[in-house]
Amino acid sequence: MKKEAIICLITIILIFIGNLITGNYTKSSIGSTNQELKVLKESLNLEEVNQEDVKSKIYKIHENWDGKYNTLAFYIEHNELEKIETELTGLRTSIETEEYEDALNELDRAVYLLNHIEEKNKLSWKNIF
Repeated sequence: MKKEAIICLITIILIFIGNLITGNYTKSSIGSTNQELKVLKESLNLEEVNQEDVKSKIYKIHENWDGKYNTLAFYIEHNELEKIETELTGLRTSIETEEYEDALNELDRAVYLLNHIEEKNKLSWKNIF
């Protein structure tokens, strides 16, 4: 009986430690991506949009997201991550074709999805029950 209790306690502790590690990585990944998207949005809202500047920013965002995607895919639903990938690809396409209004819409949807993933994977009473 004592042996089983110790095993259960160790398992619970490992679950909480794993959740803490993955939660922190998710928060930092989504936070940095949101910050990059915020900077891009500011560039897109200027009177005179610098085409080369926004192109380089979206390529950098996409490249950074690809690196984070592989790690996040271990513990987040793939369809959630694919939705963000779709929005970022649409954002890049809208910027390349200089359709900045569409790009802003895609950007807002990407930010919403990122925030949704962060909230969904947060350890809270709402998510437990």
